[in-house]
Amino acid sequence: MGKYVERFNTAERVLHWFVTVSFFTLLLSGLGLYSRLFHGYFDLFGGGEGAILAHKYAGAVFFISSLMLFFNHAKEMFTFDEDDRKWFRSLGGYLSKNPEHINSGKFNAGQKMFGIFMGIATLLLGVTGIINWIPESFPRGLVQFSLLLHGLLFVAFVMLMVVHVYLTTIGNPGTLEGMLYGNVRRIWARTHHAKWYKEVGGE
Repeated sequence: MGKYVERFNTAERVLHWFVTVSFFTLLLSGLGLYSRLFHGYFDLFGGGEGAILAHKYAGAVFFISSLMLFFNHAKEMFTFDEDDRKWFRSLGGYLSKNPEHINSGKFNAGQKMFGIFMGIATLLLGVTGIINWIPESFPRGLVQFSLLLHGLLFVAFVMLMVVHVYLTTIGNPGTLEGMLYGNVRRIWARTHHAKWYKEVGGE
């Protein structure tokens, strides 16, 4: 038995990196649209018009790839059991000096909630993005509400993405290996996702 176990297949990893690259393209191109304080980021796209164009196309890529990734894991995301409720009660042990590792499946309860948020927020960002793209086709009040909701979701996405990046790197060393190479160390799988580890043939 080798030291590694497969966590994500090639298709899952490709989808994830499409989501990642398109997200950061949206972030950099959207900052200048969000506030004049960030107009300097327009230079990365050759000016304001280039940033708007990049934002639109990156938005389409993000919308499609994010929903595909969500539906690929939908069954796991919407399955909650007693171990997940235990995770919620202790907040995953992240605020404890001596954290207890919950017997999690492929995704722990926090990851499931993040995935559900991603799916719902992606749909809302897509709808509001279309309204903002062709505002002359919709009532003024709807366009104003759409701009507000799009901005709020943007802020929420950035905040949660910072947490996500931290937890997949510094917060839980070894996690990123699964998305880079597809495999994770067996000891990591036993520690963080024991239930899933048993399901995929671990001892």
